[in-house]
Amino acid sequence: MVKGSKPFGPISQNYLSTISTEFVVKDIEFHIEPKDIHPNSEIKGKISVSYPGRYDGVVVNTQIIDSNEHIIYQSYNGKKISQNVSRLFINKDVMPENKAEFTAIINFEPEQEYEIKFRASIIEQHKEIESQIIFAKYSRT
Repeated sequence: MVKGSKPFGPISQNYLSTISTEFVVKDIEFHIEPKDIHPNSEIKGKISVSYPGRYDGVVVNTQIIDSNEHIIYQSYNGKKISQNVSRLFINKDVMPENKAEFTAIINFEPEQEYEIKFRASIIEQHKEIESQIIFAKYSRT
């Protein structure tokens, strides 16, 4: 063993208890309402970024599992979206206090219950820095 090095072996109990009491702070917080979605009902999302480094913006991707249908984003931060987009990018320049809100809709009639995967990601120079995933349910009633 080299002088000054620590021996191999189990981690001390003191070290483990210190790790378990620390809080993990996420660089992105993402919420949607409602989580039980129905046709033509408005979906509202909120994103908050606390990433300390530089970033270009956030992107929200959505996948309706086992379906070829898409969600349609309608607005972000109160600004209407003129085209139907199924992937939403919000530039950091239009995110006051590093926060964004968006609205979306799904307008196809489901013949079964679907699971929807929402993923919000922090983007820097075309690279994903961090993301958060939320699952919701889509059905007739």
